[in-house]
Amino acid sequence: MTTDTHPLSAPESAAADASVAIREDRLWHDAGWMARVIKNEDDDGWAVEMLQDGEPEPALVGPWTMGRDKKNPKPLDQAAFNTLVKTASEVLLRHQQQRHAALHKRLTVFALDRQWEVRLDIVPDDYEPYALLSAFDEAGDELAQLRVRPDFRLTSASATAWITDDFRRPRQEGE
Repeated sequence: MTTDTHPLSAPESAAADASVAIREDRLWHDAGWMARVIKNEDDDGWAVEMLQDGEPEPALVGPWTMGRDKKNPKPLDQAAFNTLVKTASEVLLRHQQQRHAALHKRLTVFALDRQWEVRLDIVPDDYEPYALLSAFDEAGDELAQLRVRPDFRLTSASATAWITDDFRRPRQEGE
């Protein structure tokens, strides 16, 4: 086990705690990430969890290799830690991309003898979520924008109907 520390005064030490590198057999902390080898609750094996600094939930949890004695986990090392950081970072990036795709939809339709891009941007407010429905012409100019419910279903048919109805508020289920 090695721990990289530097003698600091108390205020500096508290601010620097997040940057202290820890390198133990079952716990590594460096570059804003912590890898912790834990007992796998589902079987007799081991698992590793990756936590990003400041986050309450792990970004990644996966199986971990047994050591040579077939009882204890294999110790963490620099190569394994680097691979885990890369994998956890990719998982977080995919989650962000999926969230963005769920909140921002766009499609292209042909109506009134021209092509339109219609966007639905959901604003996930805890108390009053809503969405903005926008229409853009071929030149990219926004010609209409309307506030709609966050569960508005953007389809080619709903977008075309909205455009051909002079951008009036579309009727939604439950209204």
